[in-house]
Amino acid sequence: MADPEPMADPAEASVVAEPRALGDPRPPEVVELTHALIHSRQTILPKRLGEPGPDAAQTQQILAAAAQAPDHHALTPWRFVLVPAAARPALAEAFADALTERDAEATPEQLAQAREKAFRAPLVLLAVARLRDADAEIEPHERIVSAGCAVQNMLLMAHAQGFGGALTSGKALASAPLRRLFALTEDEQALCFVNIGTVLKGKRARVRPHVADYVSALSGR
Repeated sequence: MADPEPMADPAEASVVAEPRALGDPRPPEVVELTHALIHSRQTILPKRLGEPGPDAAQTQQILAAAAQAPDHHALTPWRFVLVPAAARPALAEAFADALTERDAEATPEQLAQAREKAFRAPLVLLAVARLRDADAEIEPHERIVSAGCAVQNMLLMAHAQGFGGALTSGKALASAPLRRLFALTEDEQALCFVNIGTVLKGKRARVRPHVADYVSALSGR
């Protein structure tokens, strides 16, 4: 997806960086830091995340990182909904209701496990993609890719701040109780929860695929 040409805003002139010369490389230390952040990031499940979570300023940095995602036609086809502590009980009940919706015979223990998921990570956000609107040219898959880039930016910023993070999903995302709670429109899709907090227990780095495993060259024939 191509980014649109940025429009100059005189009010922001003082904070806009000077354009870099075409082909001007970044300083080696910036490249090294970026490499280190990307290659050291891990998924840390919410049950391994605890307090303290990001403070208000850190949370704003995390959220602002999302705005740098590729966004064809500058639609911002995604949004994030914070779930503060006061709203966790409502999320817990939505999880329990979603389970009951799928399985009317769910046991009290299973319902309790469903509710418990709402209270794990210190910072929880729901990522929502707007799949359709007045701009019919931008297909749903492009919008979801943009949302994924926004989420990755947020995870990397949280990692740079010293926190762990994970994306969680599940059948509850498409349930009526959750859609009602987050006031999703018919053109919106809940993609995942973003969970961020202090790593309470680390884990071994997983083996990642080699470049040759997922890259090929077009033959041109």
